[in-house]
Amino acid sequence: MNVLITGASGGLGRAFAVECAKRGYNLFLTDINTAGLNAIKWGVLRQYPESSIEVKECDLTNDGDVRNLLDFAAEKQICFDMLLNVAGVDFEGGFMDRDSNQMLKIVRLNVEATLRITHEILARRSLDKKFFLVFVSSLASLYPMPLKATYAASKRFLLDFSIALGEELKLQNVSVLSLCPGGLPTTEGAICGIAAQGFWGDATTNRLEVVAAMTISKVLQGKKIYIPGATNKIFSLLGKFIPNTLIAKLLYNRWSRAQSHWLSVKPEDTGVNIVSP
Repeated sequence: MNVLITGASGGLGRAFAVECAKRGYNLFLTDINTAGLNAIKWGVLRQYPESSIEVKECDLTNDGDVRNLLDFAAEKQICFDMLLNVAGVDFEGGFMDRDSNQMLKIVRLNVEATLRITHEILARRSLDKKFFLVFVSSLASLYPMPLKATYAASKRFLLDFSIALGEELKLQNVSVLSLCPGGLPTTEGAICGIAAQGFWGDATTNRLEVVAAMTISKVLQGKKIYIPGATNKIFSLLGKFIPNTLIAKLLYNRWSRAQSHWLSVKPEDTGVNIVSP
């Protein structure tokens, strides 16, 4: 099994890399952070010295970088069997409190770049083998979220897209899963964000290792959506019965308090992927 993991130098990307190596898969890791990629590579090799791991720096929002990545894989004669779309970004703070370029970067990476790499890898897959595709969405995709409006909308796109694509490619031997986690302790900033939310931050946070293992297992089983954690599953069900306007009001009250505390403590932290309802 040849697996491509985007955003591989982050916490969830690393967890996926370790889980895939544990299962004996061949890894191809990419990220914009070269030093982080090499650290993950050698860290995984220390645990699983028999692993086959290729790494390639790539800015997925850059056409030239993506072409170089695909050419590199072709030179290595790698045909992928699984794609884990982990790469994504969020900028904490209200819509008008952030630079417009930051909002556009969320769309470019979370949506445009994810679509591009997915299309390119699917076009190069072996038609004789099962292909497995994972999109890292978010629990935030299930609700309209004031103060995280662009991020939540980008993740909603991935959720809806993954469901539609899974149906479209079902007869073409492709299994598509959307992962919708709550809080994930992926970075120092993410951990600060969880702490700022108090009880609900802890209640909706999931262990990276568990999420990675369960995600791989579920996509192999042909599941469509995976929401880790009992609390998060309950929130997802409640969202089906409460009007969106009321949900938005409740979430605004909750996030305005959490973000004001979080950003006052750590105002320099801009790129964070941490969401809980």
